[in-house]
Amino acid sequence: MNDQSVGVSVPTFSLAERDRRWELARSLLDREGLDALLVFGEHEDAGPAAFRPDTWFTNDRPGGIVLFPRTGEPAALMWLEADQAEYYGDDRQWLTPHHRRVAQHRAAEVSALLNESGLAAAVVGVAGLEPYLPFLPEGVVPHQLWSAVRAALPAVDFRLVGDSLARAMMPQGDEQLAVVRHSASIGDAMAQAMLDAAGPGVMENEVYAAGMAAAFVRGTVVPAMHLWSGQEQLGIGLPPWAYRAQQPRVLREGDVVRAEVFCQVGLHETQHQVTIAIGDVHQDFERAAVIARESYDRGLQGLLPGRSFSDVVTAMRAPLEAAGATPVFPLIHSLNPIYAIGGGRLLTKGDLVLEPGMVFAFEPHCVLDRHRVSLGGTVIVGDDGAIELNPSTARLLRA
Repeated sequence: MNDQSVGVSVPTFSLAERDRRWELARSLLDREGLDALLVFGEHEDAGPAAFRPDTWFTNDRPGGIVLFPRTGEPAALMWLEADQAEYYGDDRQWLTPHHRRVAQHRAAEVSALLNESGLAAAVVGVAGLEPYLPFLPEGVVPHQLWSAVRAALPAVDFRLVGDSLARAMMPQGDEQLAVVRHSASIGDAMAQAMLDAAGPGVMENEVYAAGMAAAFVRGTVVPAMHLWSGQEQLGIGLPPWAYRAQQPRVLREGDVVRAEVFCQVGLHETQHQVTIAIGDVHQDFERAAVIARESYDRGLQGLLPGRSFSDVVTAMRAPLEAAGATPVFPLIHSLNPIYAIGGGRLLTKGDLVLEPGMVFAFEPHCVLDRHRVSLGGTVIVGDDGAIELNPSTARLLRA
């Protein structure tokens, strides 16, 4: 089947899923002794690893500010009039038009919403002030906005709740996991298209384009990719020609193409580590692939309900450290939301206890001399152990 004939069938979220999430939020209010939640979200063009807990409540465009009260329906402040216009005649929305307004994220509208909701002297949990790694180490809420809200509502007891909300969001329901599986299948198709395109004489941008096209034709408009190539390349991130006026590289025999592929369906993200050997490659690449694979397998064995996140990180580090290849970057992190990160110089939320339905990106990497291999994909914590969604990218691919 060629890409022109690929059909698109996307799992969706029901009102039962909405009610499940809202009930989890109300349980959080009870546990934390809160009257409401005030949840900030990053704008819709933020790209991978965006901070979007607002959409967990709304099933809508990201970039809103959600007020979730103890009783009654949540309200959302949206950025554009187009967001509001989209609402009419669409029965897939979770909030009624009456509970949405265009506010452009001004402090006056946030303050007015709290006042109108009878929360001018309440205890309100806030999500968006705490660090959200890797891109928001000091939170997403603008200082000027938050200072004005605090000044306008001096009697409100605002409390940080981002950590507690993230932990409540992490065990994903069956409908969410169906969407994650669908996104992971698109990531596999992207990797296969890149593998099919790669070879001596092919330009990097052609490999990049093949992967992105495979995602677009399968019904997502939010793929992204980091990509580097060469025989001694350690870079990460976008290829240099994405931000600097220069020619993309032409692949040669002995090169390795290394990419981190991001895919989203319904704002549920999966990640995929793609490493492609072009012909015969340096023996360090071959050995690094074996070591990275052992790290991956250790992670699978440790991803069990009841284990701590730090236990899994320690297990994944062991083969690398034994080989003298101490990791610099994360080996594993949670997805939807990104919350627990570990493996390199950073370990966050090591005390997190794994539960069925949690989703993680496995990205073990090994560097020997100047030869780096990254492997992995998306993995779910199952009732009895790890559920691999992308075993095809958990190995060195060969063009």
